[in-house]
Amino acid sequence: MSPGAVKNVFVTGLAGGPARADAVAVEEPLEIRVGGRGVAVTMRTPGHDRELAAGFLLTEGVVRAADELLDVYACRDLPHGQEGNVVEAVLSAAAKARFDPARLTRHVFTASSCGLCGKATIDAVACALAPLPVAGGVGEAGRFAAAGLGAWPERLRAAQPGFDATGGLHAAARFTGRGELVAVREDVGRHNALDKLLGAALWAGQTPLTDAGVLVSGRLSFELVQKCWAAGVPLLAGIGAPSSLAVELATAAGMTLVGFLRADRANVYAGAERLR
Repeated sequence: MSPGAVKNVFVTGLAGGPARADAVAVEEPLEIRVGGRGVAVTMRTPGHDRELAAGFLLTEGVVRAADELLDVYACRDLPHGQEGNVVEAVLSAAAKARFDPARLTRHVFTASSCGLCGKATIDAVACALAPLPVAGGVGEAGRFAAAGLGAWPERLRAAQPGFDATGGLHAAARFTGRGELVAVREDVGRHNALDKLLGAALWAGQTPLTDAGVLVSGRLSFELVQKCWAAGVPLLAGIGAPSSLAVELATAAGMTLVGFLRADRANVYAGAERLR
């Protein structure tokens, strides 16, 4: 658990009585800047901010590989209240030349509630991202043992110290096709936890994650599918339910989408051919 991710507040019970300390998840804004210009503000749990920024820039198409993101550093000498909550990303010359803040996909998706239909939204993503590789023979990269997926939720749950302390943090975990837990990130926001996870892989030079499966602790939204597609993730699973648009986007991407994952059952909404 990152320092600063949890703080104590005082609470009382419904029946009154003496106040006692209770741990809650910290939520603070993080502004991501490129070239001195703010491109996003997200409400996140402090910690792994460089990974969060890297994951955001990767999944929004600002950078495509680790060598296009030269650095992410915390901005200093800011007004009171902004210290530690603003980061600046340094892009390579190629990424800088391609960068157009007006075309960030998050802005397009946010506008989808204002008359943009689901098909248009999916088409906009598909134009920017190539279909995921088709799963080959049994044992090849990008295929997963269906029987092993049921163990993922328990392994994720055992690796959530922030949730243990507060009950208020989402998590995203990365697994290999053999079911090995590689990394876990927590955050008050589901999309932030995923950005941190994918950003860590980017910094390590491991993207695209063509042989990785990702498990998220909640429901499966369109945005989470889009982020995994941008990072090359072939399988996304969730403890909760998917939305209709998440299923449609996963189908368009050629991604395996698994919802309601439990030890003994799950629903496969797309890409069943990737399971063995």
